[in-house]
Amino acid sequence: MQAVFPALLAFLQNQLNVLPDKSEESAELTLRALWLCAQGAPASTVMTEKTALHDLTEGQYAHLEKLIAQRVSGVPLAHITERQSFMGLELRSTPDALIPRRETEILGNLALRCLQEESSVAQPLVLDVCTGSGNIALAVASHCISTQVFGSDLSEKAVALAIENSERLALTDRVKFRSGDLLEPFRDAQFLGNVDLLICNPPYIIATNVKKMPKEISEHEPEMAFDGGPLGIAIIERTIRDAVAFLKDHAWLCLEVGAGQGPFIEKRIRKSGFYDLVETSSDIHGVVRALRCRKIAAS
Repeated sequence: MQAVFPALLAFLQNQLNVLPDKSEESAELTLRALWLCAQGAPASTVMTEKTALHDLTEGQYAHLEKLIAQRVSGVPLAHITERQSFMGLELRSTPDALIPRRETEILGNLALRCLQEESSVAQPLVLDVCTGSGNIALAVASHCISTQVFGSDLSEKAVALAIENSERLALTDRVKFRSGDLLEPFRDAQFLGNVDLLICNPPYIIATNVKKMPKEISEHEPEMAFDGGPLGIAIIERTIRDAVAFLKDHAWLCLEVGAGQGPFIEKRIRKSGFYDLVETSSDIHGVVRALRCRKIAAS
């Protein structure tokens, strides 16, 4: 291994194209993840640093070479290894749902802050729409053990993956998933007016730009996970409006937004008249990537 690893690393450093939203996938961590996959112990890049690499058999090395060729051709690392880390959780990732991004942890941490500040609620009821692989719903349930979390997605395949992840993490008792359009699966007495926190990581790319995204994204991840309509805000605006019927008075709505959308969405929320407080969370570059807004109490 000592002789082979440096040569393969040098090859990847020269050939690998790392997207800005997957900056954790350095050449070295990518190689470690692919090596472990060939070794029969698939892991996310985060977990590779905690897992020992072993010498490969001839057959395993041939498999590793094929995996490296797939990655260099543009197949996402998370689809090759079927693993992705999110907020400390090791999740299964497939082409059936958006690959969880590190930037979405900004939204996840904002949601956790809402729950921590409202500690008087014994068992908070949380909804996560556009749940994808279930990463936010499962992270919230994992970090806040008193919560009851429900997630939904329009894609039945994504919901099946989310359920699988909940089973892998032994969270099926507190996290349930339903197929359907945004909040429609929850339009009943259990949820209407009873939700303590509503979270949404919506599609927010302008429709005409989806096909123009890097091929690693446009050719491998589901289009519906990115298509935000003609202006990129169709799902965001609908969620801002529809969430009101589900939230308790003074309950929070948390949204992820695209880079550059924050100030505009903040203005739209304030003008809606449904919320009395709006706060933003930014990335390390100071760009707003998530917002929370508090529902106004009924008069």
